[in-house]
Amino acid sequence: MKKLFYLLFFFFSLLSTQLTAKDNIMILKLKYGDVHIELYPEKAPNHVKRFKDLSNQGKYDNVVFHRVIEGFMAQTGDVKFGNTNSPEFNLSLAGTGGSDLPNVKAEFSEIAHTRGVLSAARSADPDSANSQFFICFESAPHLDRQYSAFGKVIKGMEFVDMIKKGEPNSGAVSNPDKIISLKIK
Repeated sequence: MKKLFYLLFFFFSLLSTQLTAKDNIMILKLKYGDVHIELYPEKAPNHVKRFKDLSNQGKYDNVVFHRVIEGFMAQTGDVKFGNTNSPEFNLSLAGTGGSDLPNVKAEFSEIAHTRGVLSAARSADPDSANSQFFICFESAPHLDRQYSAFGKVIKGMEFVDMIKKGEPNSGAVSNPDKIISLKIK
């Protein structure tokens, strides 16, 4: 009987772990293909929660990649001014807005800003992250422990690479690509 109990306990623990892991995989749908992102709630719980909450509400759907710098990163997530379906859409202001929720305090960790890492965009104030995020095209070690990394692309990075690039210095993109949808897998 004791063996059966331990076996059942092990089975349900394994099942619970798999369900939790699945809740931390997001699908970012681009016109080029689907991008699978693994989130790291143990490293940046508040950033992951905000990302999931806004995703579940559909806030990231139709939001443009307003700043994209070749060899560096693609930035998106301005749910106020960057949503092409919103009456507040304004490409010249995209990158200055966020959600109606309070900012998220920094959650710096040992996660290196390597190719495919997702990190919270912010102003000069480390505690100013809100809804915007970026995906690294290449390693950016100068961002390590300066920005809150909270996930990584695990499949479909080739589609991120296809996102329309902006001006070489500013990264400003005219006629930018956008997120079609962003959902939990």
